[in-house]
Amino acid sequence: MQYRRFGRTELRMPVFSCGGMRYQHKWQDCSLDEVPKENQENLENTIRRSIELGINHVETARGYGSSERQLGLILPQLPRDEMIIQTKVGPEENSQTFKDNFYDSLERLQLDYVDLFALHGINNEEVLEWSVRPGGCLEKARELKAEGLVRHIGFSTHAIPELLPEIVGYDDGEGGFDYVNLHWYWIYQRNWPSIEIATRRDMGLFIISPSDKGGMLYQPSEKLVELTKPLHPIVFNDLFCLMKDEVHTLSVGAARPSDFDLHVEAVEKWWDRRGELVPEISARLVAAITEEFGEGYWETIDEGVPDYRNVPGQVNAQIILWLHALARGLGMKEYGQMRYNLLGNAGHWFPGTNVTELDREKFKPLVAGLPHADRILPHMDEAHSMLFKEPVKRLSESDS
Repeated sequence: MQYRRFGRTELRMPVFSCGGMRYQHKWQDCSLDEVPKENQENLENTIRRSIELGINHVETARGYGSSERQLGLILPQLPRDEMIIQTKVGPEENSQTFKDNFYDSLERLQLDYVDLFALHGINNEEVLEWSVRPGGCLEKARELKAEGLVRHIGFSTHAIPELLPEIVGYDDGEGGFDYVNLHWYWIYQRNWPSIEIATRRDMGLFIISPSDKGGMLYQPSEKLVELTKPLHPIVFNDLFCLMKDEVHTLSVGAARPSDFDLHVEAVEKWWDRRGELVPEISARLVAAITEEFGEGYWETIDEGVPDYRNVPGQVNAQIILWLHALARGLGMKEYGQMRYNLLGNAGHWFPGTNVTELDREKFKPLVAGLPHADRILPHMDEAHSMLFKEPVKRLSESDS
């Protein structure tokens, strides 16, 4: 296993982390006696396989249903000083509630402390305010650190690229955050400026869900499989991300022990050829999109398009155009459907609404004169036709 310095935390971080959002029993909190024996055995086998591979960073969240409670049955059995444990708790308007929620999470995990503690989901201006205002959640997290319950404080984010630099760059004179969990992978590279800010601030950099949100790569489209040969799409995406020294670790949301295999293959079998294969495959992917839409479209797809906050009806035109390009250019229709149908149903975790909320007459002047002005509305309409199914909620907000 390869390891990298996790920014100012000085932790020796494996380049893959064992994420805790796919092996748990369910997305809603439940008592341990509701957890089937076979599910708990699978979770524990997954953790043990992770450790065998040298992946000693286990990360979870209060919002991952039964994950914390189930991990609490195995984590105390492991050599604590060799493990890096992270959990995440969502900021609250009442910061004492946030702090109390952490105490409860620590009890669920059956640990005396966590190495990494993230404010989970600083995704918009309101949650940022809850976090950083005097007496807010960041201050409470620092109290937990002073109590010896937390070693390093960071945050996870799904914020739009227009807001993210402000969050990553936050500094109240006490150093701000030690690390950040954010999205960045081949299909979505718009957060790179924020990664550069994090690097200048010597923050740890954790990539969220590169195999799932990064393209449903455990079930990739046939076209994507063909375009990334001789690599599996997961292997290509891992190499693409890890070629950047600024990236410290990628989350592997393993559902079973074997889910680590392709990731290990990336660094054990293909690492020495990354400089040859990654640019070649990247060019192939861009060429496939170019064949559909013309030269330069992928690079300028949403140039000048306002973010959802500035579109009537809060329609997320940027995301819709992006999903449309992936669906047509790379055959990623199922991924596009999975993401598109969250619009309007996922709150600040995947913000904005879909095409049905668009006021066209008010929208047209906003995109007039842009590089693809004449194609924006037709592409958004085609995206809706291709991708819309019945609306869905995020798994953590569903009823079952």
